[in-house]
Amino acid sequence: MTKWAVWAFTIALSLSACGQKEEAATGTTTGEVTVRIGQVSPLTGPQAHLGKDNDNGARLALDEINATGVTLGGKKVKFVLVSEDDQADPRIATIVADKLIDRRVAGVIGHLNSGTSIPASKRYHEAGIPQISPSATAIAYTAQGFNTTYRVMTNDLQQGRVLGEYAVKKLGTQRIAIIDDRTAYGQGLADEVEKAAKAAGGTIVAREFTTDRSTDFLAILTSIKARKPDLVFYGGMDAQGAPMVKQLHSLGIKAKFLGGDGVQTFEFLKLAAVDAEGVTASSPGLPLDSMPGGKEFREKFTAKYGVIQNYAPYAYDAAMTLVEAMKKADSAEPAKYLAELPRIQRAGVTGPIGFDERGDIRGGAITLYQVKNGKWEVLETVMGGAGQK
Repeated sequence: MTKWAVWAFTIALSLSACGQKEEAATGTTTGEVTVRIGQVSPLTGPQAHLGKDNDNGARLALDEINATGVTLGGKKVKFVLVSEDDQADPRIATIVADKLIDRRVAGVIGHLNSGTSIPASKRYHEAGIPQISPSATAIAYTAQGFNTTYRVMTNDLQQGRVLGEYAVKKLGTQRIAIIDDRTAYGQGLADEVEKAAKAAGGTIVAREFTTDRSTDFLAILTSIKARKPDLVFYGGMDAQGAPMVKQLHSLGIKAKFLGGDGVQTFEFLKLAAVDAEGVTASSPGLPLDSMPGGKEFREKFTAKYGVIQNYAPYAYDAAMTLVEAMKKADSAEPAKYLAELPRIQRAGVTGPIGFDERGDIRGGAITLYQVKNGKWEVLETVMGGAGQK
């Protein structure tokens, strides 16, 4: 996006925000109170499939909550999802965060990416608005010390360790090339994989980087080919991972391909097609059908929205957790219910929901998958916790 486009986008949002300073809870003529919950993810662009997945997961949760009925402070409440598109761009993320703050949302589900969640979290913290990300896994997100910042997915400290050890000990590779997309997520995960692989006895023969907008990796891969790796790890998303593995094969590189949760998607299978075969990738959490509420969630979600891409169950749990804290405080005012979030203990679709002192999910798991006959198949699940040392 050009500077002019970003400037124009900023002005447009600023103008649209004028006159939209609203109360966190708005009454209606029927006596019902409307409470706005923000949701931010990329709804356009190459990551839109993941962003809409989050949006639909949160929407499903609020629809169910509204159907059962919630009363706060003696008044019936209707929850409304206010969804914004940050285009996976950190600059736009802060703009839409300010817009949600102006709209006086009671809480935020999002953002999808670590690189957008981190700068936006500063805005929400300053405004005192709780934020629960369903999918931001970078360690830095909850390392800022904000009492408003939470996540319901295991972070990259554990994911990186599992991937690095798996590359050496289970896949039997020793010469590892690492590429990342220079985002908070991609680079952060790659850093953890590098440390874990070295600790397990592997050798890093190349460390390269690209961007989260690139699709031509021939120069990087040609350079890597000369180093004769037996595994290439990519820290980034499916829109880059798929053409990367295609180009890797076109150059005759025989190395195995390993990725994180940004690669472990149905979209990757579609984009990479036959070149996806044999790719290994991880995803925080249990496989969907092994989650406590996974099978029921799959039935409800697919009936309404179709295929689950990846993070929808976590967005659902994030929304349910925000509302649970409000119910415990008997208020949708952030200043009143924020204190309930650290004390939350509830059974979520994805597993038990409870937070440590940083706002990370307690416990958690990492599952490894491999593409076999065009489908992601579970290899194994490693239990642990986001902050395990």
